[in-house]
Amino acid sequence: MKKLTFFLLLLFAHAAYSQHGPLQKNSIPLFGAQIFIEPGQSPELIDSWFRTLHDNGMNACRIRMFESYMLQADGTWDFTLFDHAFHAAARHKIKIYATFFPTTEKTDIGGWKFPVDEAQKDKFARFIQALVTHYKNFSALYGWVLINEPGIDDLPDTPFIRNSYADWKREHPAKEYKSNGYPVLMDTQKQKFHTDINTSFLRWIANEIRKYDTNHDIHVNNHAIFQNYGQYDFPAWRTFLTSLGSSAHASWHFGYFNRQQYALAMLANAEIIRSGAGNLPWFMTELQGGNNTYSGLNAMCPTPEEIVQWLWIALGCESKGSIFWMLNPRSSGIEAGEWAMIDFQGKPTKRLLAAKDVSQAVTANAALFSEPHIIPSGIDVVYFNESLWAENLMTIKDDRYPGRQPGAVIKSSVACFRALTERGLNAGLKNINEYDFTQHDYSGKSIIIANQISIPARYRESLETFVARGGTLLVEGLTAFFDEDLHNTMNTEFTFEKLFGGNISEFILKENLFDVKTDGHTLPTHLWYGRIAGQQGAVGVHTFGKGRVIWLPSTVALGAFVSGDYRPLSDYLVSELPHSASTISFDKHYSNMLMRTLKTGKETLIICINKSERQENILLNNLAETKNRKIVYASSGCNIAGNKLVMNPEGVLVVQL
Repeated sequence: MKKLTFFLLLLFAHAAYSQHGPLQKNSIPLFGAQIFIEPGQSPELIDSWFRTLHDNGMNACRIRMFESYMLQADGTWDFTLFDHAFHAAARHKIKIYATFFPTTEKTDIGGWKFPVDEAQKDKFARFIQALVTHYKNFSALYGWVLINEPGIDDLPDTPFIRNSYADWKREHPAKEYKSNGYPVLMDTQKQKFHTDINTSFLRWIANEIRKYDTNHDIHVNNHAIFQNYGQYDFPAWRTFLTSLGSSAHASWHFGYFNRQQYALAMLANAEIIRSGAGNLPWFMTELQGGNNTYSGLNAMCPTPEEIVQWLWIALGCESKGSIFWMLNPRSSGIEAGEWAMIDFQGKPTKRLLAAKDVSQAVTANAALFSEPHIIPSGIDVVYFNESLWAENLMTIKDDRYPGRQPGAVIKSSVACFRALTERGLNAGLKNINEYDFTQHDYSGKSIIIANQISIPARYRESLETFVARGGTLLVEGLTAFFDEDLHNTMNTEFTFEKLFGGNISEFILKENLFDVKTDGHTLPTHLWYGRIAGQQGAVGVHTFGKGRVIWLPSTVALGAFVSGDYRPLSDYLVSELPHSASTISFDKHYSNMLMRTLKTGKETLIICINKSERQENILLNNLAETKNRKIVYASSGCNIAGNKLVMNPEGVLVVQL
């Protein structure tokens, strides 16, 4: 009987080639959690976890395919332990994203990012072949995750990296002198290589998978986006991925923010990934599901309210869902007993039940969430990889001023993003390479470049085209202080003088916080006051073609970040930048309020979250009081009455209009 049962299970699992195919932009969102498989688990225990997922509104999971738990002494692989998981997933209708996790040290919780040498790379290729050919016909398989969390602080000194760098340098010879004769004493060649080697290695893994499986989703989850974005070339990744993902763990990745700001950080993270995905679907591959005991940089246990907020934030940025790290706690080693959404008796926690509520709300309104689109405000905050590279080379890690520490350039961008978000506006947050500079008319469009200290000269033409064709460019802080070779062109021939309408006289370091006044606005400013040569005021406004440039060369975005007072920056940006006048937004600035407005078919969807410590009554612009509305999800004490939102602290309100 046991043999017959096992045979029937195999038939069930292999009955037909999976019909899932890659995730689509119009797919119904996935909800799930990582199931951690390790030796010692029984088939019955594994089955119970998949049953728990199903019973709590989950339809997806992720599994780390640990080669170290499969590899045998003779070089073959025993997949039995993981087969139990795939069979259980099929029985409980759970889709699996399988993550390649080649053999590594037992203390390596994230997995290696590059092979040590070509021999290890060849071993990985053989593991890919074995794993893909074994599991590609299992009905539960939904997609492959190339490796876990590409991105690392420093490239290791290994034969693979050394040889790859030598090859790369032959193809990218460094310039010893600029054309005007100035020496290049520092360069970002190693940083450029790091970005390229990430892309080429991920492409190699994807190509290896496609040798044996041309059907399933190809996915990868970047991580620590605010520290690592300079290592990622998302437009290049689109050429071999079929979906993009991200790890967004508050306790590991949100060190630039306090806990009240974690929802903002999640929104900024989601918006960066939405932009990076382009026409590909995306979802949150890892969200923190449970408690940190000894792991994590800022240990915490998410509240049920935070779980709900994070899920709706991702959905509000067009996500195709979220997968939590993790359902069951691992039993051995680093992170043992941590991160789980079930307790040690296997029962659902309040966090899992909160996620279930969101899943059920989405399932009950599936048509609304199949292909929603953010209604753009017309304002995009753009950042440059080169600014992060320059900052990492130039700043002092332990300096007492945030503006002189790593993180200042992305904090400036996020500050502007937050100031607009707290007006209910759907501001974009994207890499400059993801902006569409091919349009013929940019009237009503705005770009903010906030304290991006290094801008390569090659972007001059694109930015000039944007403004000449009617766009508004707001330039803030120490933007363009360096070019791509860490050369201060303001001291020689300023690359953007024609576009900006002048040059800088000097940047004066004043104090931690001081005020800059302009056109009736008093803006908290951190450290630097910039003087435009030949001008008396704090701001220069220059007409260029059909558009204009607003140049505020003082670090007011960092002033908002450091002071915590975003209202002055918000009022200034809204007064100066054109944006869509007909979209739903807040009537004024509301601190710690987040909202996303989406179009889905003929319906409009608003998702609002209150991270303030008091109830907020928010008036909405451009919403008729008589318009029909349907509450899709509402936390206790949250409601809509006419054109007013009533929002309790920590509350979420989702309304169909």
